Amino acid sequence: MSQSSTPPDFADPNFTPKDFTHFDLTALPAAACYKLVTGVVVPRPIAWVSTLGEGGHVNLAPYSFFGLMGSDPPVVAFAPGDRADGVPKDTALNIGSGGEFTVNLVSAELAATMNATATDFPHGVGEAQTLNVALADGVKVRVPRVAASPAALECREVQTILIGRTRIILGVVLGVSLRSDAVQDAERHYVNTNALDLIGRMGGRGSYALTRETFVLDRVSYAEWEKRQ
Repeated sequence: MSQSSTPPDFADPNFTPKDFTHFDLTALPAAACYKLVTGVVVPRPIAWVSTLGEGGHVNLAPYSFFGLMGSDPPVVAFAPGDRADGVPKDTALNIGSGGEFTVNLVSAELAATMNATATDFPHGVGEAQTLNVALADGVKVRVPRVAASPAALECREVQTILIGRTRIILGVVLGVSLRSDAVQDAERHYVNTNALDLIGRMGGRGSYALTRETFVLDRVSYAEWEKRQ
C-alpha cells in the first residue's frame, strides 16, 4: 500500500481535445446505456449487501451501483435490479419497507468470494450458507455481517425510489463495525482507510480496481488562492 503526498502531473485545464463523441442516452436501449455509464463512472465502491430472507436464511449479493449520500444522518444508496423475469431480486424483497440490511465492504482478498455470490441463485437460496461464507452477528440490526469484511455498515431502509426500472434503496447507517487494525484513532474517529484494502468496480465485464495507490491534495481556501494569483 503506498500513498504519495505529491499528486501526479495533471493536464492543462485549458487544453481542449480535438474530438468528442456524444451519445444521446434518451435514444439508446438500456444495454447500451449500461455499457456507457458503467464505463465512465469508475471506480465504483461495492456494496456487498446481506439481508434476512424467509426462514432466516441470509441473502448475500454485491452491487456496484452504490454510494455514500451524506453524513447527517449518514445515508447510503444502492440499486438492486430485477431478475430476467422482472421480479425484484431477493435483496430488495427482503428489505421491503423499513427493513434492515448490512453493507459489507469488499477487500481485495474477498474479491473471489464476493464474485461467487453474484451467481444468479434461485429465489430463496441463501448465498452465505451455500458458499460457506462465515458470518458474524449484527450489533444494531438482526442482519449478520460478513465476518471477514474489514468494514460493515448496519442500515435501515428509509425510502425506496423507483425511476423506470431503476430501484434505488436509501438507508440510514445505524452503526459501523471496523476491523481493529483499520481504526487509526478510536477517540477521534479516524480510520486508516488504506488498511481496508478495498476494491472498486470498473467498466467492462468482470473488471475491478485496487485502492492501493493514492495521493494527497490539500484543499485551498479562497484567501490562499488569492495570495497565489
